[in-house]
Amino acid sequence: MSDLPAAVLFDMDGLLVDTEPLWTIAEHEAAARLGREFTPAMKEAMIGHGIDTAVPIMVAMLGCPASEEPAVADFLIRRSSELFREPGAIVPQPGAAELLAVVAAAGVPTALVSSSYRALVDPVVAVLGARHFTVTVAGDEVARRKPYPDPYLAAARLLGVDPAACVVLEDSLTGAAAGMAAGCVTVLVPSMPLPAGGGSTAAGGPVSHGRVASLHDVDLETLAALIQHRGATPPGGASE
Repeated sequence: MSDLPAAVLFDMDGLLVDTEPLWTIAEHEAAARLGREFTPAMKEAMIGHGIDTAVPIMVAMLGCPASEEPAVADFLIRRSSELFREPGAIVPQPGAAELLAVVAAAGVPTALVSSSYRALVDPVVAVLGARHFTVTVAGDEVARRKPYPDPYLAAARLLGVDPAACVVLEDSLTGAAAGMAAGCVTVLVPSMPLPAGGGSTAAGGPVSHGRVASLHDVDLETLAALIQHRGATPPGGASE
């Protein structure tokens, strides 16, 4: 096998665990508190954003004043934290447990890198198993959240590795853009249908080095090949 990645950096929501139904419950409740209705269009616009950028999008699309943003953010964090801690609420995505086990068995360092706050990261780590992650980085522990590169740069720094030798696995265009901006090899594993033209930036450039249908399509050989041949088409995926 080619040289393995220096580390594998995993997104959390949508990639490793299916928490979007829980977030959606909280978002519907937050909208109802304002006398409004949460819509699929709002959900699509908010996917991949941290709370600081998602809430302004939501509040604006609800037609409410920006002054409502702090209360909406506080409610979403508090309510989502409650939902995350309900027994059986956190559901791993297909292939997540298997991939985490394979990477750990190979001795490759790992990081869980999320835009969610620490209060939401910890219950997920408890379900997936803290042993699977060398380090974890939460959204309230960096100056700027995804799509900025800060979370992935922080993870590489904690691991003591070169970001260019790391592979990022992401389910959203926002998160993939963060991985690319950090200089990491980035693989997109969409958890929801991408918008038309998904996979390119506004300037027409790529937001990932490859795309696969699920984590079942990711293995160490693929990750090693991506590190060795940045920008090449990975087995099972298409270069973006």
